Amino acid sequence: MDPTALDSRHRLLDAMSDLLWRKGYAATSPREVMSAAEVGQGSFYHHFSGKHDLAAQAMRANVAAALAENPEPDGERPALVDIEDRLLRPRPGTRGCRVGRMTQDPQVVEDPELLGIVREAFDTMAQRWTDLTSSAIQGGELPADLDARELADALAAVIQGGYVLSRARGSQEPMDSALRGMVALLESAARSRRSEPPTAHSEHPHKEQS
Repeated sequence: MDPTALDSRHRLLDAMSDLLWRKGYAATSPREVMSAAEVGQGSFYHHFSGKHDLAAQAMRANVAAALAENPEPDGERPALVDIEDRLLRPRPGTRGCRVGRMTQDPQVVEDPELLGIVREAFDTMAQRWTDLTSSAIQGGELPADLDARELADALAAVIQGGYVLSRARGSQEPMDSALRGMVALLESAARSRRSEPPTAHSEHPHKEQS
């Protein structure tokens, strides 16, 4: 492909990705995308059939970027450490989640293809959180009576809620505070797990009968 044409396609995708994050799908017009990308109408329609086509591809790029920041667990370190490190990773609270923001856009919610991209992203992330929480529970880092999927959903909800609070208050602090709070709860649960008394079986090993 002509390098110039490839560059214009990339610029259109980058511009739409940014506008989706800042303004959402409904509030973004093709003219705004072309202006931000410094690309003409001919190039726009050469690469994409229209706004919907460009938005779908840009959303997939945003999803890929978000998932790359939270890769599949590699099992090389304790699961609880991995969970806490992921929670405390810097996030631009006042800008919102590039994927979660799409759920607030009525045109995205009403569009099966666009909503499907968002749903798949959340499903993938939920599975990664579940894998981690399950490993932490099975490995004895967290209490055995916790439900791995429920805890995974709680972690995702804290992150998304942190974005909402930060945007509402115009401050990064609510996001950081929410994540520190969740880490503190996990640490408390881990301490309670470590302080559990040994089981009756371990306290009274089986004696051979004479």
